[in-house]
Amino acid sequence: MTWVDTRLKHLCVDSGQYGLNISAEQYSSSGVRLIRTSDIASNGALKASTTGVFVDVPLEQRHRLLPGDVLLSRSGTLGRSFLVPVEGSGQSFAGFLIRFRPRGGVDPRYIYYATQSSPFQEAVHSEAVSSTIQNFNADRYANIPLRAPGAEEQRRIADFLDAETARIDRLTQLRSQQGDLLDTRFRLALDKAFENPKYEPTKLKYLLAVKPRYGVLVPQFSDAGVRFIRVNDLLDLAGRADSLAKIPDILSAQYARTVTRPGDVLLSVVGTMGRSAVVPPQLAGANVARAVASLRARQGVSPELLATWLTTPSFLRQASDVTASDTAQPTLGMEDLANFRLSWPDDERGRDELLEITSTIRRYQRELTRVLEAQRRVLAERRQALITAAVTGQLDVTTASERNVTDGVTA
Repeated sequence: MTWVDTRLKHLCVDSGQYGLNISAEQYSSSGVRLIRTSDIASNGALKASTTGVFVDVPLEQRHRLLPGDVLLSRSGTLGRSFLVPVEGSGQSFAGFLIRFRPRGGVDPRYIYYATQSSPFQEAVHSEAVSSTIQNFNADRYANIPLRAPGAEEQRRIADFLDAETARIDRLTQLRSQQGDLLDTRFRLALDKAFENPKYEPTKLKYLLAVKPRYGVLVPQFSDAGVRFIRVNDLLDLAGRADSLAKIPDILSAQYARTVTRPGDVLLSVVGTMGRSAVVPPQLAGANVARAVASLRARQGVSPELLATWLTTPSFLRQASDVTASDTAQPTLGMEDLANFRLSWPDDERGRDELLEITSTIRRYQRELTRVLEAQRRVLAERRQALITAAVTGQLDVTTASERNVTDGVTA
């Protein structure tokens, strides 16, 4: 078996083709599907067409995909790749993707797996460090070194990796399903904790010192200024404190009512509902995005307990009810939010007991989530290691195919 050192462009008919340069305003409800970087999952799978977009404009042939084309992302999810299946024939692709079309005698699957290998990914990210993502172009991809065997061995390697990565992807999917089930069960447990008949029914506004407020509309970002909290930052607010985007001081001053104080409760209220976080001391003086509401608990109300209730099914049901008629992104109005109903202990002892119960539930949730995340990371690492070994000649797939390379990973 002979392997040759080559470059991506020498295995393809050209040095890459940029995608269609089209704005979101030109998207259509039907027509030709336009594949974007955000449509490609981390394992290279294409997300469901129900989440995709379409274009209804004349397309040049160079912007039409053929089965076996390989798409590579040049922005955001840099290095992510997608192998166009038979059913993708005739679809198009967006400008932040580059299409590489394998030449005759080259197995497209081999190129696709080679782009997921450690050497290829390391080359991409090494190049990106020395330039800017905007300048990571087709030529840079085209000149990344690869190792390639003959056509027959490429096919054997691709067949082997098809089978083994499918097995790993199935295990990863099962871990994700377990995570979803755990999340549902823990949310229900939190909901039940608040349903104690001894608690008094009330409205959210009576637990707040001031009315809930939307944050900054259409911010201008800057290199220096006030730290700016967006919806995704609520997933790990304390951990992201040093890497938050910034907006000019003068812009933040125009939205003085949502400048944060330690203990403020932040809640996602546009699109994604139910993400909440308590502002830590190190984020005093920050500001929040329009899609984030700022809630300031009155004295005697635990911000942590309030943030917990905002993740429960009870809150989400009420949010769904008042946004059901929204034709675009669901947006929760502040007046509606203020009038949401909940049960709340009216004495300090009851609040302390409820906080202890919910804190215990959330601690178990975090611990089990960490376990599942660790297992997903191991599976992802094993997947890439397997691909790397196969496409660099370190693994003889004719003998490896006789054993289970996922031994030790439980279903």
